[in-house]
Amino acid sequence: MEQPNITVVGSFAVGMTMRTSRMPVFGETLIGRDFDMGPGGKGSNQAVGIARLGVKSCFAGIIGDDKLGEIAEDLYERENVDFTLLKKTDSAATGVGFIILDEAGDNGIILDMGANKLMDEAFVEGVEGQIASSSVVMSVLELPVAAAVQAMKVGKRHGVQTILNPAPATKMEDDVWQFIDYLTPNETELRILMGLEPENTTPTPVLAKKLQERGVKNLIITQGASGALIVGEGFEEHIPSVPVDVVDTTGAGDAFNAGLAVALVQGFSLPDAVRFAVCTGALTCTRLGVIPGLPYEKDVMDLYQKHFK
Repeated sequence: MEQPNITVVGSFAVGMTMRTSRMPVFGETLIGRDFDMGPGGKGSNQAVGIARLGVKSCFAGIIGDDKLGEIAEDLYERENVDFTLLKKTDSAATGVGFIILDEAGDNGIILDMGANKLMDEAFVEGVEGQIASSSVVMSVLELPVAAAVQAMKVGKRHGVQTILNPAPATKMEDDVWQFIDYLTPNETELRILMGLEPENTTPTPVLAKKLQERGVKNLIITQGASGALIVGEGFEEHIPSVPVDVVDTTGAGDAFNAGLAVALVQGFSLPDAVRFAVCTGALTCTRLGVIPGLPYEKDVMDLYQKHFK
């Protein structure tokens, strides 16, 4: 039997991280520490996370023809991610993100997605062959929405499972939901997808069911330290978190999505796949930096067996 493989049509950006006592206000200068610079971007992180979990991973994206773009190539070589579909451009710089961490490990992020903004439907159609041969195709909204949606459409065209991590969230047209098998917002993103204010107090399960009625097959809403809520086809289930010593939450969502995709292609039921994803995200929070924090298959399976089996 052919081994499963996952294609991520996604984003790459170089992350620059600094820790400080609290978030600054405009006009204020704070002294920080623990500066770190390294590869990031939600799609790229997910592709690396998938490879570390033992499944063949392919990343399709756009970087600038510059020094920061070289960081991407070095990363994928080192992490055994297929990057034959990575495009270089001299029309825009490689994406970059500035991340501030407070003492509790919570973060604030400012992004300039640079070359990622050049991705369009034509680019996605150009990687159709790879998507068609995949077990799962994933995308994120650090790309133009049309490109992310096209990845879902191409996946459905070929009977490939589709996962959209709608981050950063934006309101989307109702005709796109039918192409998404698994939608993975957090609670704030869910509200934005519904065209609501992030502080809207409507219960999350109510909103999830309303969005599901628009065509999404399965919603998995991440809830931070509370775990995740599944609103699936005919069922609803809450999956609790697992306790860890939190150092840095920055890459938890990306790790969660990588874990979800890997567990699904390995034949886990959806609830068990979400349990595996919760463990993947939790382990990522125990180390500073996204790439250093992305866990390996054995460590995730050990945590999964300890808490859920």
